[in-house]
Formats: sequence, structure tokens, C-alpha cells
Amino acid sequence: MVKKIPLCRRTNIRSLAYAMDMSTSTIFRRIKEGAIRPHTNAIKPHLTEENKKARLQFCLSMIESGTLNSNPIFSDMFNYVHIDEKWFFMSKKSEKFYLLPEEQEPNPYRSCKSKNFITKVMFMVAVVRPRLAKDGTELFSGKIGIFPFVFKEPAKKNSKNRVAGTLEIKPILSVTKDVTRTCLIEKVLPVIRSKWPLSQSNTPIFIQQNNARPHLSVNDLQFTEVARQDGFDIRLCFQPPNSPDLNV
Repeated sequence: MVKKIPLCRRTNIRSLAYAMDMSTSTIFRRIKEGAIRPHTNAIKPHLTEENKKARLQFCLSMIESGTLNSNPIFSDMFNYVHIDEKWFFMSKKSEKFYLLPEEQEPNPYRSCKSKNFITKVMFMVAVVRPRLAKDGTELFSGKIGIFPFVFKEPAKKNSKNRVAGTLEIKPILSVTKDVTRTCLIEKVLPVIRSKWPLSQSNTPIFIQQNNARPHLSVNDLQFTEVARQDGFDIRLCFQPPNSPDLNV
């Protein structure tokens, strides 16, 4: 009977119960018994034939060249730094808290000029594969850092909260190539140099990025000049198009 019901009417318990002329509690029991199973169907990026070839070539490039003709082994990828960006809202329209009966509503009182325009900040995250000793001891966590796209600006006028000239931190709302370059050169590269294991500092380090427009070319001159300082060889590379699953 369930198979005859269109999938569009099987998206929640109430809709399925109505289509089967049963109560929601009966459907819930059938799910608990295993007679009906929930399934999540996530939409995937559309891949062209060129995208599929690029994905295959990317995966094959991770095989150690010396093992191709015998027993192919994938690279450990310890020298790949994965970066990605995401917007975060400074607050939510509604927050839920768990309080004791005698507690009052928490302070501070939250307000904004418009609930539809809550301040948001973009962050860049950089991570690499962790390194563990044979006994499981952590040698390097792989956490490079989280870097906000913000700038400091002196307040132009006095207010009840601060005097004119006080430095205020404000979000960068338009992230361009220049902004990305500045973040990589001034924030990401120094942290990579300070945290990278000295025993592997002489091997090439790749910063893998997706194909977003604000990201830099692999031959960006300003980045390349800074990335090769202090004996390091840090390079940029791209993951295949429409392949978010190839970035951790």
C-alpha cells in the first residue's frame, strides 16, 4: 500500500498517515518496528561529463607515483590545507534557554533595528589532517585557525556607548579577491608557518580552495612571493568544480 503512495505525500508522518487513512501514532509504531524506515534525500550538485573527468583525475593525482605499476597507494595528504568560508549571523531572531523556576529572563535585553537585517560576519576556516604517533598520541591537531573577515574603524561621533575615535570592529560585507588575498597573506600563512611540524617544513604545502570567484589564482604573484618566505613552499590549488565532497 505504501508503494502506491507518491513520494511527495510521504515527506512526514502526518501526510503519510492521511494518505494511508491511519492515525499518526500507528505510523509512528510501524517506524519503530522497522516496517517503515525514514530516508533523507539530499540534493547533489549537477555533474557534467567534464566535471566527472575532473573528479576522476583529481582522485588519481592523489596516488603515489612510485606505486602506480605495482600496488597503488594514496598519498597521506598531510601536506594539504583545506580552507572554506561561511557566513555566520551575530544573533538569531529567537533564542531558547533552559532556566530554573526562580530565574528571571536573561540579560542583556536583545534588540536590533530590523530582524531581517541582522549583522553577519564571514569566517575563513583552515584545517589539515591531524598527525598521530604510533601509540595514538596527538603530534599535531591539524587546526590551523578560524579567521574573521573584519576591519577596525574609529567611531566618527560620540554616543552613549563610546567616544569618538574609539576603534570599532566591523564586518567586511563584500569579500573580494583582494580581501581573500589579505586574509591568506596576513593571517593564514603566518599561522601555518608557526604550527607546521619542522620535520616536514621542507616539503610543498598545498592550500586547497573551491572555485568561488573571490579565491586566488594558483599563480597569484603577491601570494606566491610571500608563500615562499622562511624556507617554506606553500602553493594554492583548486578542487574540481561542483565537488564540495572533496574538501573536508
